[in-house]
Amino acid sequence: MKFLSLKLLAFCMVLPPVLLILTVEAMQRLYVEPYLAPVFAEEIQNIIIGDERPLMSGSISLKEAVSRHINIYLDHLLFRQLGGQVSVSVITREGTILYPPIFDVEADHMIAPDPVQTASRNLELMNEGLVVRVDPRLGYLTPLAILILAFFFAISFLVIYFHFRKGLRRARQEEAEKNREIERLVDLEHHHSDRLSTLRQDHASLNRDIEKMKQSLEKERVQASRNEDEMVEEIIQLENRIRENLERQDVQQNEILDLKEKIAQLEKRKGGSSKREWNLIQKRFRTLYKHLIIHERSVDGFVTLEDDMKIKVEEVIHQLNQDAALVTIKRKVFGKKGRETVLEVVFGYKGRLYFRKMKDGRIEILSIGTKNTQNKDLDFLSRL
Repeated sequence: MKFLSLKLLAFCMVLPPVLLILTVEAMQRLYVEPYLAPVFAEEIQNIIIGDERPLMSGSISLKEAVSRHINIYLDHLLFRQLGGQVSVSVITREGTILYPPIFDVEADHMIAPDPVQTASRNLELMNEGLVVRVDPRLGYLTPLAILILAFFFAISFLVIYFHFRKGLRRARQEEAEKNREIERLVDLEHHHSDRLSTLRQDHASLNRDIEKMKQSLEKERVQASRNEDEMVEEIIQLENRIRENLERQDVQQNEILDLKEKIAQLEKRKGGSSKREWNLIQKRFRTLYKHLIIHERSVDGFVTLEDDMKIKVEEVIHQLNQDAALVTIKRKVFGKKGRETVLEVVFGYKGRLYFRKMKDGRIEILSIGTKNTQNKDLDFLSRL
């Protein structure tokens, strides 16, 4: 989750359902109602009666013919097979309902209908004129809507994937640069270590030479006192060389120590970001909430909270800065003799904030935490 923005993730998860609703509503208003509804009505108008001979002979009533033809049409309609809903009503201009079929109190199904009366009734209804009304509707749980939702989710997942890949690639580049710098410093340390080893060997060789020279001078002093001054001069020169080598050795040793400190700083650079965040939060609190005293433990607790908890606790801090009376106090934590009264405020269900009122009228926020850190916070407050 280091390389993935939680805001982008939430946006990509919420956006597809919203787009689905907007798309379905747009299709309903821009295509289904103005185009499909008239098309369906015209097609039903053309097939609603069918063959007129059975109607004129009275072998079937007009209501039965209308219901049969509409049901057959709806069963083969692609729009319904894709999950759409089609509401159809057929009435005469005089207001007689032919479809959808309703219970006819005048029909006596125990007696066979008279074909002549049926044909007469059919002709009468047809002369009144038939009015077809069609109301097609797209649903949100239809196969078509599910395909649209899957398409939007696929786009969201692609956005999240490419965002994650970009963050991961950037982090790898930074890590590679740090590793290259560490390798360069390590190589430099090895180079100086080799030089220091050479200087130590030179120093040891010079020490042996000095010992030999001292022994030789001691012998020569006895044999030839006239060469004593020359020997002393050579000894002084050798001692100067030793001193110079020792100074060079100290300089190299200091350079190696500096290199080790730089390497340690590079290796701990990752941990520095939390300290910078702490300083930024403390500076922001001091700037925004000038009527409050923010204890360092409060900043420590604020840093460890999740983003949504940070928003909720900062709302409480803002209320304390404006007017402490706006804040709902859950309880008094310490009010015993010899101790100042510390008040507890609950935020975000499991969040806890502790503060006290100072003598000068200002408010000091002592600790911010959650229900999980409550015991540690109370222990801290007991030691104030």
